[in-house]
Amino acid sequence: MRRRPLGAAVNCLFVGAGAVADQYAAALSDSDLTLAGVCDLDADRAAEFATAWDCDAFTDLGTALAESGADLAVNLTSHAAHAPVTRQCLDAGVHVYSEKPLALDTDTARALLARAEAAGLGLACAPITPDCDPQRIAARALADGRLGRVGLATAHAHVGRVTEWHDRPDSFLDVGPLYDGAVYPLSLLVAWFGPATAVRVADALDTWPGREAQAPTAASHVEATIEFADGPTARLTASFYVPHRAREFYGIELHGDDGSLYLDDAGAMAAERDSVSFGRAGREYTPMPPGTPGRDSTHLDGVERFAASLADGQRPRETARRGAHVVAICGAIEEAAAGTGPVSVGDDGVTAAPSPAPVVRPDPDRRRSPPDAADSAIRLPAVGFGCSRYRDGEYVDRAESIATALDAGYRLLDSAELYGNEHRIGDLLAAPGAPDREALFLVGKVWNTNHGHAVEACTGSLDELGVDAFDCYMLHWPDSWAYQGPLDRLAEKPTAEAEALTFPEDEDGGRATADLSLAESWRNLEAVQEQGLARTLGLSNVDREQLETVLAAARVRPAIVQVERHPYQPRTELVEFCHERGIRVLAHSPLSAPGLLSEPALQEIAAERGCSPAEVVVAWNVTEGVVPIPSSNDPEHLVANRHAGRLRLDAAERERIATLADPTFER
Repeated sequence: MRRRPLGAAVNCLFVGAGAVADQYAAALSDSDLTLAGVCDLDADRAAEFATAWDCDAFTDLGTALAESGADLAVNLTSHAAHAPVTRQCLDAGVHVYSEKPLALDTDTARALLARAEAAGLGLACAPITPDCDPQRIAARALADGRLGRVGLATAHAHVGRVTEWHDRPDSFLDVGPLYDGAVYPLSLLVAWFGPATAVRVADALDTWPGREAQAPTAASHVEATIEFADGPTARLTASFYVPHRAREFYGIELHGDDGSLYLDDAGAMAAERDSVSFGRAGREYTPMPPGTPGRDSTHLDGVERFAASLADGQRPRETARRGAHVVAICGAIEEAAAGTGPVSVGDDGVTAAPSPAPVVRPDPDRRRSPPDAADSAIRLPAVGFGCSRYRDGEYVDRAESIATALDAGYRLLDSAELYGNEHRIGDLLAAPGAPDREALFLVGKVWNTNHGHAVEACTGSLDELGVDAFDCYMLHWPDSWAYQGPLDRLAEKPTAEAEALTFPEDEDGGRATADLSLAESWRNLEAVQEQGLARTLGLSNVDREQLETVLAAARVRPAIVQVERHPYQPRTELVEFCHERGIRVLAHSPLSAPGLLSEPALQEIAAERGCSPAEVVVAWNVTEGVVPIPSSNDPEHLVANRHAGRLRLDAAERERIATLADPTFER
């Protein structure tokens, strides 16, 4: 029976004081959890842990449960002890978070889950890795439809020779690599694809170096082929014999109709630049770096989330249900390896985990808001990708670099009628391996000659892109020039012809303008949204006075302002003005100012941060709430620019960069 109701603070009892308990306890100082006590059969080990973490020490679990006042038991015992310890805690009316595996046989795992459900208690089980950053990057790629139908997967759990790296290997040697290491990739595959339905075939080996004084009592190497209900047929290899420093450690590779994805470590708790890679059919793998600041997860994270749910009155058992199903898969692998042929696996009520949130869709009915409506700003990816064909004053074909950007995980594409390559972007978006439309934020811009024909221009651009609406449609520049007719596929026209159409001249050789005010041009743009062709509207290359003119006349206020921004030209006043009004700012040309990346201040910060000056500039924009949209034809630079979105500069670094501002800067 429970002794008292759960309050806001959750008291924990650590059961087991070994090495893994130290890993959990390392994060306690940053946690709201309180440690009621520790229980371990080894009195000296319990006392040492209790002294280090200022809690009571116990050697008898019954006494610990009765006297500690714990709301939640964190089961950190050896593999074989997990099930009996969890059962005793549940019988005492205490919620349980268990290290993996939940149990060592299917019936016991399912019985624990049934016991928790009958008692109305929460039961959770490690690993937490399906919710860690690298795995969520991979899950986002799956949810975005990058792979199409996933047909095959390979998964490795090369735990290595535990006698070489663990001071107490006995527990590992007793259970083998299946119930230890294989739990990581299996948990992830279940989280992504739901329950396994059958183990088609399996084999187990007892290979082990003869010189070792200790040897596994379970199979040292296991291979199996597993079918999943809503996904691939997976080949799993789990081994104590293969060293953990082998080329494959805990990698998972997924192969779909439209592309492949590689996660280098199913058990990783922090995302690195190359943790996840994607290769659409016919293309090399491209790293998908984390584009926003990540959090290095800790072992305690799962306990904290579980405890927070308990304090809210919930009694979660989802991760325990997944843990029980993983045990059932392991049991079916053992049965199949014994020579019984294909073995069915019950679903245990487990379902695939919810997909990470996609790019947030902007409100299609963003009307004018009060000047203090900063909280109404739309959410955007931290870093976008510019699709302009202009590079150093010349036209270049951007199809390859845009394809690589999509593969690297960029989800905001900045396009424009002037660039003349919208049809090529459309081909990429329609090709196998492209993200689903709802995963993207597409920006379009009407050229100066079409301010009086905004609907016509927008419709033409959408047709070229093969989409129904822009997420944001902008005036490319505030100036209105003489109409030259539709600007179709400028990238396919000779340069001179394209220039004549886009930069019209009057009889005197000056610019041929149109008698159209900025306010009138904006009202024409509002018609685009009124017809459902754009979810939001924006302005590009404007100053504050021009923005104020639009705000005064607008029925639909701008959602985004795009301007050239870099340390030479920080546009601080305009950025602050926009942010105060809930208008997002995009920074075009953030890296291309001549001489910028050679500045000593940027190079010094880059050296201190272990990155490039370009990454520092990208991070500077992101830190100040601005979305940079760099472009590059170099795949390494392209990946690095997106990866820079994870960095946040401190105040001192930003002050050093502020000294680079140059009021006289001109291109």
